[in-house]
Amino acid sequence: MEAGDGRAARIAAMDKPRDFYESFKPWRKPFEVGFWLIAIGLNTTFNIVVSLADHPRAQTWEPWVWEWTSTAVVLALLPAIQKAEQLWPLRWDSWRRHLPVHVAASLVFSVLHVTGMVLLRKAAYALAGGHYDFGNGWRQFGYEYLKDVRTYFFILGVIDLYRFWLLRLQGEARLLAEPDEGPPVEPIDRPERFLVRKLGKEFLVNAREVEWVQAAGNYVNLHVRGRDYPLRATMAGIEQRLDPARFVRVHRSYLVNLDYLAEIEPLDTGDARLTLRDGAQVPCSRRYRTPLRERFGEAGAPAA
Repeated sequence: MEAGDGRAARIAAMDKPRDFYESFKPWRKPFEVGFWLIAIGLNTTFNIVVSLADHPRAQTWEPWVWEWTSTAVVLALLPAIQKAEQLWPLRWDSWRRHLPVHVAASLVFSVLHVTGMVLLRKAAYALAGGHYDFGNGWRQFGYEYLKDVRTYFFILGVIDLYRFWLLRLQGEARLLAEPDEGPPVEPIDRPERFLVRKLGKEFLVNAREVEWVQAAGNYVNLHVRGRDYPLRATMAGIEQRLDPARFVRVHRSYLVNLDYLAEIEPLDTGDARLTLRDGAQVPCSRRYRTPLRERFGEAGAPAA
């Protein structure tokens, strides 16, 4: 009874951060949009105040045009920076390979930023009956690039910190490593358990309890009892390390545990829709549909 109480307490401890994460998920997108609007808006307001002090001869509206045209283009380019961070993440194991890519991307970012804000400024000045002069092209661009490269990598840093916070809140899985001394506790090439870290605590999750796996950029999400635990791995890599008698590839982005598959629904397109015991639905592409049905032809049909 005491052991059961201890297990229940551990599950409750895992559920507390999960409950907060689940309540945060519907607000995640508004939070992210609001954060960038407020953060960049405050920075723009500060820059306007500085510009007014540095250019006392400028008309009052000019610093507002200078800063808000720059801000508008940065906000427009923000999704591209987020995508670049997803494709080439700056992690401990990859930053040497990806840093040159981001240096090149910062140059592209600066060109687009400068071009966009100059065009907007020229349009704003024309509406006011004036003319905007960007100055010496190459020299001025060099000055702008020094500011833009700081902006680019600052945004990357904020994105990485935010993702780190989400992973700690949600929980992150990793494979059990081979010990420095002595034999492995379990097979390293096909682990029986995953180590899950959440808010400084570690838990073991049985591999057979993983209901399905989904590719997510440089991670795969292990779905376990209504929770998603990101694991830094590729689909091909994790497929090789899961029990082939239990886990089946059903899509280029999905693996399912046959023990949790409840229904296969054929679609007119030749694909199929899989329903798991918890009600979750997973796509099955046509190239995997026939092998999946053959597996069930040998093992029996899924439960209704």
